[in-house]
Amino acid sequence: QVQLVESGGGLVQAGGSLRLSCAASERTFNPYAMGWFRRAPGKERAFVASITWKFGNTTYGDSKNGRFAISRDYAKNTVYLQMNSLKPEDTAVYYCSARSAAGAWSYWGQGTQVTVSS
Repeated sequence: QVQLVESGGGLVQAGGSLRLSCAASERTFNPYAMGWFRRAPGKERAFVASITWKFGNTTYGDSKNGRFAISRDYAKNTVYLQMNSLKPEDTAVYYCSARSAAGAWSYWGQGTQVTVSS
């Protein structure tokens, strides 16, 4: 069973930046896409961004485009989420996920906490 391991969360002041990383445990892991979701306190899990593994096509949820950037390192089996100009409302647990072409988001990491102070 492939494991997704996130890192890079923490506490940052509003306007600051963080970069999250998510590494897949198996080098042969070949998903159709990997992505990031987040769950803010008292809210449902929300889609943040995704990237197709082979071609690197990106999709962003809501108004993340412009402040957040998703990327992947094919050789390291790692996906990143660069978050800039962070706002207190970005405070959430961020989860890495992966899916096949026809399937749902079925692989999940344990989550990493991001806290943005005002």
